[in-house]
Amino acid sequence: MYGDGGWGGQQTHSGQQSPYGGQPQHYPQQPQYGDWSQEQQPGYDHEQYRYYSEQGQQQYAGHAQQPYQQPGAWNAAGPNGQVPYAPDPGDPYGQQPPGHGGEQPDFYGTEDAYPPPQPPGRRRPGPEAEPETAPDEEEQHPFFTGAGDDDDDEEHELQGRQGRRGKGKKPTKKGRKRRTGCACMVVVLVFGGGLATAGYFGYKFYQNRFAPAPDYAGNGTSETVMVEIPKGAGGWDIGRRLKEAGVVKSADAFVHAQNDIQGGNSIQAGAYLLRKQMSAASAVKMMLDPKSQNNVVVTPGERNAGVYEAIDKKLELADGTTQKVAQKEYKSFGLPAWVQNNGLVKDPLEGFLFPGNYAAAKGMKPESILKQMVAQAKSKYDSYGLTEKARALGLNNAFELVTVASLVQAEGKTHDDFRKMAEVVYNRLKPTNTETNQFLQFDSTYNYIMGTSNIHISLKQINGNHSPYNTYTHKGLPPGPIGNPGEDALMAALNPTHDGWIYFVATDGQNNTEFAKTYAEFKQLKEKFDATSGN
Repeated sequence: MYGDGGWGGQQTHSGQQSPYGGQPQHYPQQPQYGDWSQEQQPGYDHEQYRYYSEQGQQQYAGHAQQPYQQPGAWNAAGPNGQVPYAPDPGDPYGQQPPGHGGEQPDFYGTEDAYPPPQPPGRRRPGPEAEPETAPDEEEQHPFFTGAGDDDDDEEHELQGRQGRRGKGKKPTKKGRKRRTGCACMVVVLVFGGGLATAGYFGYKFYQNRFAPAPDYAGNGTSETVMVEIPKGAGGWDIGRRLKEAGVVKSADAFVHAQNDIQGGNSIQAGAYLLRKQMSAASAVKMMLDPKSQNNVVVTPGERNAGVYEAIDKKLELADGTTQKVAQKEYKSFGLPAWVQNNGLVKDPLEGFLFPGNYAAAKGMKPESILKQMVAQAKSKYDSYGLTEKARALGLNNAFELVTVASLVQAEGKTHDDFRKMAEVVYNRLKPTNTETNQFLQFDSTYNYIMGTSNIHISLKQINGNHSPYNTYTHKGLPPGPIGNPGEDALMAALNPTHDGWIYFVATDGQNNTEFAKTYAEFKQLKEKFDATSGN
């Protein structure tokens, strides 16, 4: 047919989060001070607390004040008519009531007195005594209660406790001071460590948020390095790889430069030859320059022969080196299990060097590059489930489906052509085809076996070639793919039109392909082609 528009392949142009992690914040429960009226405070075995009246008289809570009576004295006001003695001016305990309002012996001034007698001037008349802490309650340290370390207050407090308890030794001030000093030291260390940590993270936050990212100056040194950027890598990943290779000083600087420079986000996957210690801006600009790229580009429809030549050139190898490696080691490249090699296939890797950009720089081995291409093809073909789709389309296996896609890619010129071209292939393969009797008659298959891309082929040339790839002389599909189909052609092979197309002619000899359903329509298209081409 008149549709093989060139077998070099269609060329394409490349191109604050909460510091607590969202968890509930827990604070230590603060001790409550002063709210002692909400619950009754325990005493010692229900002993009432003493206090001093405004006159300095000792009282017990819950008992009325009574004048003191000498044992056996007559009280004129009472039922016995006893008259109280006048208080002795020299008695500091005059008019003190008995312990619980009853008559008791006078133990004042003796060792058995309770509370023990105290020299004048040592007793602290004044406000009511604070409730005493029960033995099982935890004593609050003065540092946390707000109390001072006044020695006189501490002494009187201890004396008061001794008087109420009647036993126990007086704690030494040395031990209390030691506890106070240790507590202060612990608090200082805790708060000091917290401040240091907060300061460090505050500095890092400022550096990350406001300070400029570390960066080199200038266009770099004379030392060069090759950096490979994988497909799908974003700015941070590219910057990290450049930093590891010594090209830029930080990934942050690269990302900032990439965002500031027009087109900076269009850096393509591949291998780049760059200089060490470059400013981030210089690195971005160099990577946008095609001269810095060390890639092999496989275009849709390109044959393997052209890919092998490109790899030799990029790796600075002798001509034919990569092709020899492919022929010898193709089984180790990871081809799908359904690939056929029955002795008629010209190149088992044909159709499996998937179109795209691949890193290729001096020092790399051809097999490593070919493996990348095969892996990409396998990944794509597996994702489409070609084996199941092939049977639904009347084909024997996935290998034949890739072959159909390569024919569609070779004969079609535009996206709209591809689906119609796929229908032509399937219609001509049908056993019911009486128009061409299952002969495809594609010029592209003859050009593939000849290694040419001619559109004008004589009948003598066609009929004189008996290669199984010559679809003028052999029915059905050729033994294998005739190029590396792109994704667009593959999708068309999976989803052809159903309009009855069986003929096609590139009427302008270049890009305008027209389709026909009958032989009569085909003859008209042929005459149009002859008029355009000068035949």
